[in-house]
Amino acid sequence: MRKSAEYALDGVIVLTDGAMKIMKKPLKLYYAPGTCALACWIALDWAGAEYSVEKVDPSSDSYRRINPLRTVPAIDIGSERPMTQADAILKFIADRHPDKNLGGDEGEEAAFEFDEVMAFLSGDFHPAFWPYFSPGRFTTETSEPALEAVRTASYARVERVLEHLHALIGDTSHVYRGKRTVADGYAFVMTNWSTKLPVSWRDYPNLRSFMERMAADESVAKVLMQSNA
Repeated sequence: MRKSAEYALDGVIVLTDGAMKIMKKPLKLYYAPGTCALACWIALDWAGAEYSVEKVDPSSDSYRRINPLRTVPAIDIGSERPMTQADAILKFIADRHPDKNLGGDEGEEAAFEFDEVMAFLSGDFHPAFWPYFSPGRFTTETSEPALEAVRTASYARVERVLEHLHALIGDTSHVYRGKRTVADGYAFVMTNWSTKLPVSWRDYPNLRSFMERMAADESVAKVLMQSNA
């Protein structure tokens, strides 16, 4: 007779007489309002994951112990330390819940295309807004006119990434291959940052349709409401 055994891995794996039961540990997401961490929250909700969230101040000493980089998001998956980086967390959520089909399609080219989209969002789209939100990082001047000049200089780059995202979406209302993926939430949260800029998502028909559809999504509406509570 096979002896019962229990092993701890990704929650608890219980082996009893040849049967295996996997109990995944609930995830804990650390976020700040208005940041790309909300994309991870949306993805968790779409995936039907068991999770909790904690609002943090990224500049605080207490959060520094969670993530020394003092950036959000971070997520506790039950490993030795919280994991970070929005695009990596989003891919993890998609991989952890394959039945929800929130990641790339099967096949080498499809996976490449999905990774390309995610890399664009994290490596081009997100950084385009850095000079606008943190102008002091891009000049040694401290006067308001100097900081405003940096913000103004960001507009052209923001417009360029908005145009590219507009083309990616086309008439599909989705960022990747006409289907809902974690890339949609990622794009939605960051595109919303352009709302008060001279050129915003409202100036692009495909983006406007995408943003309006996303805002009407039940999970998105819930995350936006609860994250600002």
